[in-house]
Amino acid sequence: MDLELKERTALVLGAGGGLGRAIARTLAREGARVALVDIDADALALTEAELAALGAKSHTRVWDLADIAACEGHVASIEAALGPVDILVNNTGGPPPSAAHGVAPTVWEGQFRAMVLSVIHLTDRVLPGMRERGWGRVITSTSSGVIAPIPNLGVSNALRASLVGWSKTLAREVARDGVTANVILPGRIATARIRFLDEQKAKREGRSLEAVVAESTASIPMGRYGLPEEYADAVAFLASARAAYITGSVIRVDGGYLPNI
Repeated sequence: MDLELKERTALVLGAGGGLGRAIARTLAREGARVALVDIDADALALTEAELAALGAKSHTRVWDLADIAACEGHVASIEAALGPVDILVNNTGGPPPSAAHGVAPTVWEGQFRAMVLSVIHLTDRVLPGMRERGWGRVITSTSSGVIAPIPNLGVSNALRASLVGWSKTLAREVARDGVTANVILPGRIATARIRFLDEQKAKREGRSLEAVVAESTASIPMGRYGLPEEYADAVAFLASARAAYITGSVIRVDGGYLPNI
């Protein structure tokens, strides 16, 4: 199936991490030009090297998303190097584990700025061009916590859920302009972030990491963690011409993990 992504320009946030790198790699293999954004310069360089080995055209920007004022400069650099953004993949890092109560207001404010406000501001920056050209994709990666809140991830559950309401509202506003807006959420995908959360749970409960992982995989109907590449394939489809009639949706890539309808 030709996803018709050749010569499209994609901007992938969090491109140095497990999910972001897999998404960037998959889009590049489909022929897209890929702008890579991450706060970690070393991780970003590894993704850039992988794309170069594929013969893909890319452009990197080291950017702390909480720095809203830097948005215009980074996007202008991307547009100069690769052309206007057709596909925006809003993939931000998650906050440290926490309860929903007792979290300092400064933490809430900082995480809201990095995880929510940055996504909204960046989308507002590239959206007018998408609407003018009559084609665009806004794909926002969240968490299974927006469907079933995850214990000890209070900040993440709250802030990521706000992006679902925003994306659904946006989808209705831009649908007639050929722009789609969808949310995609991972179940338990084998990334460094999931390993960190498993390690934290093992430490918190005084159990071995192996026991925590075994319990977790047993709760997944497929009996395993997903691969970053499997998540990336779903993103690539939503970014494609083949998904033109899918908008305002929340797509789960979870191996059947979430029991909710």
